[in-house]
Amino acid sequence: MQIAQNSVVAFHYTLTNDAGEVLDSSEGRDPLTYLHGAGNIIPGLEKELEGRESGEKLQVTVQPAEGYGENQPSLVQEVPRDAFQGVESVEPGMQFQAQTQGGPLMVTVTQVEGDTVTVDGNHPLAGQTLNFDVEIATVREASQEELEHGHVHGEGGVEH
Repeated sequence: MQIAQNSVVAFHYTLTNDAGEVLDSSEGRDPLTYLHGAGNIIPGLEKELEGRESGEKLQVTVQPAEGYGENQPSLVQEVPRDAFQGVESVEPGMQFQAQTQGGPLMVTVTQVEGDTVTVDGNHPLAGQTLNFDVEIATVREASQEELEHGHVHGEGGVEH
């Protein structure tokens, strides 16, 4: 069966940046399982998997626009330390969910200087070219329930 809209796909992957550093991998774990066409993985990778079959191996390069987007300077802001009420120590690398006009946004603390904390709302991989080594494990038809919910259920997916 070929990967197409509404198929359930399980694949192994290794993700590297342009310097060859491994950013993520399914090695030693179950394959990543997703519902094709439901926006469950980044668009550039999903597009390259279209039409592929179980057992295929491929290398995919995804540019920022089809990955996690370009780095947006407007998502980097300085906020007062007292915005982190109840947090004893705020350190670079910590992540928080901020409430914005557009809804909740995950931010990463990048700098703490006195009473000022710099946070970055960009995805950590924004602006980066992503290189995937992929091996497709399985492809199957999605169940009606998976289609209704927009994600995979059972092994490799969500349990309700």
